[in-house]
Amino acid sequence: MENIINWAKELNCAVTVTDNNGVIIYMNDKSGKTFEKWGGLDLIGKNLDGCHSPKSQDTIKKLMNNKGTNVYTIEKAGVKKLIYQTPWYINGKIAGLVELSLVIPFEMPHFIRD
Repeated sequence: MENIINWAKELNCAVTVTDNNGVIIYMNDKSGKTFEKWGGLDLIGKNLDGCHSPKSQDTIKKLMNNKGTNVYTIEKAGVKKLIYQTPWYINGKIAGLVELSLVIPFEMPHFIRD
């Protein structure tokens, strides 16, 4: 296993991964920094329910039960982000959730390609 490249470790977006019980099993460096005031990388091994409102917990359950994807943008402290949450799979079975959080510009080009 030590030959596996941790490609997301220093990626310039936050990558957070849970198992199918909602326990955080992976955070890259940016995710640790993003959630620093809640414990940062020490959140690994903890359940998402401890840091989400009942409404967010309901969204997480729906994603897991319906194999759904939740995508939205937020603005916080003058920074705009795209949040992408979706299940990940092992052999076709949901193994947990992945959240990608990317800082995006307020004005972004949009291209339509054929």
